[in-house]
Amino acid sequence: MAEIIRVERVTKQFGAFTALEGAELRVEEGEFICLIGPSGCGKSTLLRILAGFEQASAGYVFVGGREVVGPGPDRGMVFQDYGLFPWLNVRQNIGFGPSARGLSKAKIDTIVDRFIDMVGLSAFADRFPHQLSGGMKQRVAIARVLANDARVVLMDEPFGALDAMTREKLQADLLELWARTGLTVIFVTHAIEEAILLSDRVVAMAAGPGRIISDTAITLPRPRDVSSPEFNALRRSLNAQLHPAEMTHS
Repeated sequence: MAEIIRVERVTKQFGAFTALEGAELRVEEGEFICLIGPSGCGKSTLLRILAGFEQASAGYVFVGGREVVGPGPDRGMVFQDYGLFPWLNVRQNIGFGPSARGLSKAKIDTIVDRFIDMVGLSAFADRFPHQLSGGMKQRVAIARVLANDARVVLMDEPFGALDAMTREKLQADLLELWARTGLTVIFVTHAIEEAILLSDRVVAMAAGPGRIISDTAITLPRPRDVSSPEFNALRRSLNAQLHPAEMTHS
C-alpha cells in the first residue's frame, strides 16, 4: 500500500500552552487508525490540523503527497455533533458538497442515491435532521463526507454521544463501509475497547504536552470478539501505556 498521510514533527501551541509536541505519524492508504488518549492530549488538535482547520505551529502534514495548508475535498471530517444543516433534508445534506462543486443535477442525484443507499437511509431521504435519531444523523454526516469524494475520513469521537446499542450498530456499519470503499480512516476515541474493535493500528497519546507515546498494530481477525483473551490482553497493554502510574500501584 502507498503512504497517504505523513505527519512530520508537528507541534501546535495556543499561546503559552503546548497542545501537541513533535507528532510523527505515517498512514498507508486504506488503513483504519484510532487515536486514543485522555482529554487534552492533542487528539482532536491533530485531527483538525490534518483537516486543515488548524495550522501547525511547527512541522508539516502531507496528504496524498501534498502539504496540507487548508481544508480540501480529499479530506472529510465527521464530528460528534453531526454538523448537519438543519434547514436541509437528508438528500440535500448529502448532496451539498457535489452541488457546491457545480456538478449537474443528474450527477448529484446519482451520487446522493449511491451514498444514501450505502448508509441505509433511502426511506428517510426527505426527512430533516430534527426528525432523525442520533444514529441516523451520524449516518447522514458520514454519507455527506463520502459524497464529497473524500479519500481520507477524519472522525472526532463520532459515536461518543450515542447509546450503547446504537454505537455498536454504527461501529459494525462503519467497518462494513470502510471495507467496501477502501477509505483511509483516522478515528479519535477515548474508549480503548472501541479502538481495538475498529482499527488496524492504535496510536496512543498522552498529555502535558500532547504527544504520541505508542503505535500498536492490531492483527486480530475481524469480526473481533471483545471477550476473547487476545482482545483483553491488548486492552490491558494499552491501558498500561495510557495509565502507567495506576498499573504501578495496582
